[in-house]
Amino acid sequence: MSMNAPRGTQDILPGTSEKWQYVEEQLADLCRRYHYKEIRTPIFEHTELFQRGVGDSTDIVQKEMYTFEDRGGRSITLRPEGTASVVRSYVQNKVYGLPNQPTKYFYMGPMFRYERPQQGRMRQFVQFGIEALGSDDPAIDAEVLSLALNSYRELGLKSLKLVVNSLGDQESREAHRAALVRHFDPHREELCADCQVRLDQNPLRVLDCKKDREHPAMETAPSILEYLNDYSKDYFEQVKQYLDVMDIEYVVDPNLVRGLDYYNHTAFEIMSEAEGFGAITTLSGGGRYTGLVQEVGGPETSGIGFAMSIERLLMALEAENVELPTDEGLDVFFVSLGDEANRTAVKLTDELRRAGIQVDKDYLGKKMKAQFKAADRLGSKFVLVLGDQELENGVINVKNMASGEQQEVALDGIIEHMQKELTGGK
Repeated sequence: MSMNAPRGTQDILPGTSEKWQYVEEQLADLCRRYHYKEIRTPIFEHTELFQRGVGDSTDIVQKEMYTFEDRGGRSITLRPEGTASVVRSYVQNKVYGLPNQPTKYFYMGPMFRYERPQQGRMRQFVQFGIEALGSDDPAIDAEVLSLALNSYRELGLKSLKLVVNSLGDQESREAHRAALVRHFDPHREELCADCQVRLDQNPLRVLDCKKDREHPAMETAPSILEYLNDYSKDYFEQVKQYLDVMDIEYVVDPNLVRGLDYYNHTAFEIMSEAEGFGAITTLSGGGRYTGLVQEVGGPETSGIGFAMSIERLLMALEAENVELPTDEGLDVFFVSLGDEANRTAVKLTDELRRAGIQVDKDYLGKKMKAQFKAADRLGSKFVLVLGDQELENGVINVKNMASGEQQEVALDGIIEHMQKELTGGK
């Protein structure tokens, strides 16, 4: 029996976890500026939610979900993505009836998909995403695209490409769907087994197939842009105008699709163009959708959102050599010698911590030289030295590890002194 972590999962250890914390804090702060509020949903849901919300014909539902039967005989699935759970919560809690609309959420947490693990793609991965529900305004599409792009820019990424497309409304999609079937049907037997099924269930997903991407029929497939009705064309033009107003560069790609049935109008992806990032360049994707709220029992409501993998974000930061400003050093390390001094050190360590100062001390009974080495390894800014002599005199020795300067400070004034030292005397 293996005692290692299951395949496709990972331990995020100190030294790396600080990067995750920094990224997550920056993303949450950005969402607050856009007035998106955090929502936290269960890690597992009823399987039917994803079957209906993600789609029976998708690879996620057919091949990748972690599904099991609980002790009550109910089919339960670990969430493979965030949108369906957010929409379920929106409907269950009747948020659509609240006066302040649209409803704007962000979420962050682990998702689970059974797929072949590779760099930046795990079976348990962390997804950050947003959903804006209850508005058909093209301006909110542009807002979501802006937030998505700024999620990367504000962390220091520069080699980015925003690709946009329109999937049109229901009328436009039905016309395009019929054209796709006419186009691919003569080549049906040449397509992979999955695409033969997709051609009947959701032909738009044929365009997104990784196995058949080199098939000649892909290059000549009819574009959705050829089938947009006037309303859909106007909607897409407005989205692009808003992007232009915000000086957001983008590329229109008629082959960009979002394969789920409920997507319509705006679809987009953000890609990394950094050298050495890898063959799969997509960082995040999203789009506008209708029908999903109704599918889980709510009123007719449209929405738009996107999702990104934190793992792939960190990969992109590494590819562009972006150093995150994570402070892994320690404020204070306490060196104490003698039983009485050690008891006083425990007391002062606790008081310093409650005063907001990051403190650690020796718990292995090391000698003074070894304790100083430990302080140096931990990157401590200051070392407090307390022995029997200092204790008798009511003072403590404070050493600045950067300058090497030392000074004696009264024991009863050490907290105030360290607060001033660590804030530059303020």
